[in-house]
Amino acid sequence: MGESRTGVREISIEEFDEMIENHDDLLIVDVRDAAEFRRGHIPGALLIPHEILEGVTDDVNRSRVDKLLGARQKTLVLCSQDGSCSAASANKLEQMGFEKVYSLAGGINRWEAQGFALVRE
Repeated sequence: MGESRTGVREISIEEFDEMIENHDDLLIVDVRDAAEFRRGHIPGALLIPHEILEGVTDDVNRSRVDKLLGARQKTLVLCSQDGSCSAASANKLEQMGFEKVYSLAGGINRWEAQGFALVRE
């Protein structure tokens, strides 16, 4: 696992695949928009577009996402199309007190290019 330009820890596709297999306390967050998500996302990913990420972690916000609210000590892997937006979003979550946040290096593009399955809606 390395660090991105923003200082956020990046996780390779191989490390992430291993983490999925061996980690019960994992939350995958897709920070793209809904249309991109429907075109193909990692199985089990939770859609939370990066534009609303900060608001959904506020427990008094009506738009809060309870799965994310209770995840400050869980391992989070954020993914975007190419990894750049997920790195910025991971940085934001770290600043908000989330402890184990990773950005998927290369994002959905690299995940699919390496032959891993996407869920399409």
